[in-house]
Amino acid sequence: MLLQEPAQSPYDLRFNLFDIPIRVSWTFWIAAFVFGYSLSQSLDFILGANSIGLLQTLLVWSACLFVSIVIHELGHSLAFRRYGIDSSIVLYHFGGMAIPGRARTTDHSFGGLTPEQNIWISLAGPLAQLGSGVLVVLAVKLAGYQLFVFKMMPQFLNFVPSLVEGNAIDSPGLFVLVTSYIFPSILWALLNLLPVVPLDGGQVMRSVVQLSGGNIVQALWVSVIVAGVVGFYGFSNGQTYLGILFLMLGWTNFQAIQQSNRMGY
Repeated sequence: MLLQEPAQSPYDLRFNLFDIPIRVSWTFWIAAFVFGYSLSQSLDFILGANSIGLLQTLLVWSACLFVSIVIHELGHSLAFRRYGIDSSIVLYHFGGMAIPGRARTTDHSFGGLTPEQNIWISLAGPLAQLGSGVLVVLAVKLAGYQLFVFKMMPQFLNFVPSLVEGNAIDSPGLFVLVTSYIFPSILWALLNLLPVVPLDGGQVMRSVVQLSGGNIVQALWVSVIVAGVVGFYGFSNGQTYLGILFLMLGWTNFQAIQQSNRMGY
């Protein structure tokens, strides 16, 4: 999702899924612990004497995050395949990347994709991730349980009363599992759809600007403004990680604007 592919390491996990090579950098697991610590600590506190333990909660979170991001990147990779392009997946400390490779025929290439095709490829990842989260939500609600996880999300996601109504999940392990999977699969996927380059929503927005006859600088300015608003929201609501992330994204886009202006774009 962000920046560039990390260097390969003998500590990386490698496997194939649907004939798509997947590499998990060792830095992914460190980042999973760092970004999941606050949530895991909250779950440990909420469960009290029934807690499965902070370390165990962190391990469940990391496993759920792994599955959620793999599904996200598979969405991108399968969309690439739909347009005749092979790809590989890398998970690392900034999330994941579906990296386009060789074209399956001479009629296709990554550089030859149309803006419309780029839009579908960009949307395929977060929509696959969201879809998996929605399936878990439906399964939990059909079982008659409440989704406490939505009480831990921003207000725009917890305004539906039916989501937090119902019986509490009585199994601590299941409670941690459901919360740890829905949180990134819903919240992070929605954040990734925001029109901020290089997020997937930013790629969609850039393609839309291109289709409308605009240029890259206009897309970058949209990114700066949206990143600034979201960053302000994060800092104002005690969500420091969110604030820092979008502050960095906004600054990166602003630097790209300055570089584009110097090059005369």
